[in-house]
Amino acid sequence: MKAPAFLLIGVVLFMHNPSFSQLDEEAVTSFITRIVKDKDSFFRVAYIAPEAGKDVFEIESVAGKILLRGNNGLSIASALNYYLKHFCHSSISWNGNNLQLPAVLPSTKRKIRKTTPYQYRYYLNYCTFNYSMSWWNWERWQQEIDWMALNGINMPLAITGEEAIWQRVYTSMGFTHDDLNRFFSGPAYFSWFWMGNIDAWGGPLPQHWMDTHRELQKKILAAERAMGMKPVLPAFTGHVPPSFKDRFPAAKLKKTNWGAGFPDVYILDPADPLFETIGKKFIEEQTAVYGTDHYYSADTFNENLPPSNDSTYLNDISKKVFESMAAADPKAVWIMQGWMFHYQASFWKQPQIQALLNAVPDDHMIMLDLYSESHPLWNRTQAYYGKPWIWNMLHNFGGNVALWGRMRNVAHDPAAALHDPASGKMAGIGLTPEGIAQNPALYQLMLENVWRDSAIDLAAWLPQHTLQRYGTLNPTINKAWTILQQTVYSGGLGEGGPESIIVARPTINGWADRVRTKLDYNPVDLMKAWELFVQASPALQHSEGFQYDLVDVTRQVLANYALPLQQKWVLAYLQHDTASYNKHTRAFLELMEDMDILLSTRPDFLLGKWIADARRCGADAKEKDLYELNARNIITLWGDKDSELHEYSNRQWAGLIKHFYKPRWEQFFVYLKEKMKTGGRMEANDFETMVKDWEWKWVNGHEHYTDEVKGNAVTISVALYKKYKNSILAAYK
Repeated sequence: MKAPAFLLIGVVLFMHNPSFSQLDEEAVTSFITRIVKDKDSFFRVAYIAPEAGKDVFEIESVAGKILLRGNNGLSIASALNYYLKHFCHSSISWNGNNLQLPAVLPSTKRKIRKTTPYQYRYYLNYCTFNYSMSWWNWERWQQEIDWMALNGINMPLAITGEEAIWQRVYTSMGFTHDDLNRFFSGPAYFSWFWMGNIDAWGGPLPQHWMDTHRELQKKILAAERAMGMKPVLPAFTGHVPPSFKDRFPAAKLKKTNWGAGFPDVYILDPADPLFETIGKKFIEEQTAVYGTDHYYSADTFNENLPPSNDSTYLNDISKKVFESMAAADPKAVWIMQGWMFHYQASFWKQPQIQALLNAVPDDHMIMLDLYSESHPLWNRTQAYYGKPWIWNMLHNFGGNVALWGRMRNVAHDPAAALHDPASGKMAGIGLTPEGIAQNPALYQLMLENVWRDSAIDLAAWLPQHTLQRYGTLNPTINKAWTILQQTVYSGGLGEGGPESIIVARPTINGWADRVRTKLDYNPVDLMKAWELFVQASPALQHSEGFQYDLVDVTRQVLANYALPLQQKWVLAYLQHDTASYNKHTRAFLELMEDMDILLSTRPDFLLGKWIADARRCGADAKEKDLYELNARNIITLWGDKDSELHEYSNRQWAGLIKHFYKPRWEQFFVYLKEKMKTGGRMEANDFETMVKDWEWKWVNGHEHYTDEVKGNAVTISVALYKKYKNSILAAYK
């Protein structure tokens, strides 16, 4: 078979330059073909040495071809991404691609060379694996790994398939199938199982899942490593099966509770001799199956307080945890999240943090400053007391879809920290969102930092972004994006974006538990951006990215409008004005119906796709039903019908609005109307008791929701603009 033309220079260089062996030729060339498809013959690749130990790439036109040079696969992938963005005005994102490449690709005129100032570019949060990735197959993972490579990610968290390793470890220790059934959670809850917060919820876990996801993890790791990434695998944090106390009665266990309505879990004290035994065995088993790059994630006290704040105790605990890693891998580097220092700041004062960190050699620990864009900790911990650390953007909580972010901080703060003498051993940047596939512009902005050491000029970057995303210059859309940057993307310090009242468990209040509705901007200003999007739609309507963005802006405007509309029927209820109550409750329900129709036009917003992906993971009807239960539960109640976490992972999705949120409000409206008729007093507990039963029935249901889009995104968005514009403006006067 004849080799593709763009391989030939790689073959020649490989023969004459042993250093080229550091590139996985097959992985790199297959990657290029996946991205540019039939344009792959325009590209050639070559190896160059790293610059002072940092990744580097070059782009140059040579003999009519585009030569991409790099010191590894992801450097070459980053070179390709740079070329596509800046020479072909293209972009690849979670929510719409623009890859309309010209017949003849443009030349570069001069050599371009970029070196990253960051040794590490970290990616993912434990929660991402469930709020977004629970049901991913290999095809979807391949897309994400390609996206990671394009954007220079070299240190991804990789925790798929870990339950298979734990099964091997605990089975070898004599634990039975029944013991582990009471331990392993369902697939949508692994993140909190792995972090030692919950046991068994959403299970029992089928063997088929463990077997298939063990093989999936092997493919993920092989693909990441082939491109030059060094995945972070987990280490033992002390979380053990509930039956551990019976099998090892002398073991030193701590019974702890996450505080979210779930049963206690058991944590083995690192001072117990069994801790190092199990930790060593786990890493040995994991290495035998998955290999290792010597990076291990461990958070012993994630949202669980230690039994003592004594500095000596905390130092000893940390030392024992590290020793359990090093016993199996002397090259082990502990990757620790700094989240707990923010989440439980009243406990983790300077002496406690310092004691925990000082127990581990500086070159064997890297700290993740998990929430740097809003609540940095590096500047309150003397840059983690000498440890290398990574600046991260957390941004998203629960996988919610609100338009929101802190663009100015993302554009300015990484470079400012890098050049701050007080930043110590800042060694990287990263993304640590709880959920992905939303707010693509914000994530693209953050990733612009990877190959630069200076702040980003937002005024210059936004027009460049729209050109790459939509494929054409458009002054109208640039004005719209300036407004977006000044409104939704100038967010405050709340945990994630504001939510819509429609996703709340019905209430007459303007907010609810887990549903914060206070905006950081004037909603009328967002209306102006919406109008400009509508005006730009004739010119940009064929752009996939524009279609997504138009729907998302439309969704946000309508989601905001739900609050003043709610207050109208609340006032009518309080005034016993039946006619006005009927009018405004009908309008409120109609708004939700319209939002559902709008969101049906994009695959990104389909409940049916989430459920269909879950069911496809099952080997038989029983497994499919279990995974559907997991899928429905995590995005609604999160736990049982009395769950304290209901609505934490709410989504404004087609199908969910029409068949979950809207029927809840309909029941509430009937309840209130009856109270108006009888003169009775509203009792929140009465309605909650009733609606909890209905919610639990829905979570356990199997109604079918389509996983296919319906309707034209642009046509429906424009129609909704015309329908709601005047009503919305009047509501905010």
